Amino acid sequence: MAWLESLSSQGIKFGLDNMKELLDRLGNPQEGLRAIHVAGSDGKGSVCAMIESILNASGMRAGAFTSPHVLEFNECIRIEGEPVSEGDMVFILSKIRPIVDSMASDGMQCTQFEVLTAIAFEFFSMVEADIAVIEVGMGGRLDCTNVIVPDVSVINNVGMEHTGFLGGTIEEIAYQKAGIMKPGVPCVTINRDEVYSCLESYAKEIGCPITRVNPDDIEIISNEVDRVEMIYKGEFYTVGLPGRMQARNAAVAIEAVSCLPEFADTIEPNLSEGLSWVSWPCRMQKLMGEPIILDVTHTLDGAKCLSKDVEEIYGKVVLVLGMLSDKNIDGVSEVLSKLAVKVFIAPPASPRAASPQDMLEIMRRYHDDVTLCLTVGDALQAALDSRGDENVLVTGSFRTAEDALRWIQSGYAKS
Repeated sequence: MAWLESLSSQGIKFGLDNMKELLDRLGNPQEGLRAIHVAGSDGKGSVCAMIESILNASGMRAGAFTSPHVLEFNECIRIEGEPVSEGDMVFILSKIRPIVDSMASDGMQCTQFEVLTAIAFEFFSMVEADIAVIEVGMGGRLDCTNVIVPDVSVINNVGMEHTGFLGGTIEEIAYQKAGIMKPGVPCVTINRDEVYSCLESYAKEIGCPITRVNPDDIEIISNEVDRVEMIYKGEFYTVGLPGRMQARNAAVAIEAVSCLPEFADTIEPNLSEGLSWVSWPCRMQKLMGEPIILDVTHTLDGAKCLSKDVEEIYGKVVLVLGMLSDKNIDGVSEVLSKLAVKVFIAPPASPRAASPQDMLEIMRRYHDDVTLCLTVGDALQAALDSRGDENVLVTGSFRTAEDALRWIQSGYAKS
């Protein structure tokens, strides 16, 4: 496990050559695996969680591979809703590490995400998963998960993200996401016109049947602390996650599973149960008994949705914000500043963390009461000490949520 952690030094690498070579030497465990492949800029993890929950509620032995983790690597790989055990992780790593070392001697350095993806495929093969939900890491076309031919492809909301890797325009980014489409494999999406036109054009080019979810078919009945209630195409559903965007994600999940041959007999009768059971931590998650809301939003579109939902459900909050350097810090700060009575800035414990001073200067363009703290834990304690009747919203990055959770678990002085 320490060796897996050390691979983070390899950074991010686009391309499929390493992944194909690693899987080939491992015996190609991904071959024969039924899968639903999910890409997008916002909400793809939530869509994965919903599909996973629906499939498990339907009695299928469903696997899931999502990323990044919040606290432990094991969270990324699940079977029937349970994370892979550390024992199974170590067993599989004992097979993979010699292959990775051999590849390195041949000049092919594997990244941490490539190894984690290989672990997932090997695990799903080992436990004989009926089907697996596979989340794209970044982009799609050159993401190392794109070595599968799935039963269904999903492209959720596409926005401006990772422009240094995916391109500087929404069309270039959409092209990268479209790369997970396969000839003859149905694709489900819910995107605005400029993105959809790119996806539709590519789908026609390769012979991929594409379904576009119409947001007008979604009616939100209520948006609560722990759920959103909705009507989609005349059917009522309770989704076990808060936020209006989760209703859109649920509609995408419904359309995705409807493409499976088991849908009418096995899955459709269990849609409501699966959506109501869904659990997905750190997505506007209100900690039980605590005035703390945890969220991993790190894009501009995500921040806009988060801001509306938090204000609707909770009103104004004290904001703890920590972001990574490659994100739209200015845009996210401007949106979230309108929600906050006070702001506490802190760098997450990551080598990719944005400069705290830069974040402070940016946020001060939009808010008068901004304080810089050394750590997320320090910022959370200061926010709790000064919050009055408001809740504290912690957001900006997976690593910010991780720091907050570790600090909470270590115990803190409650105000």
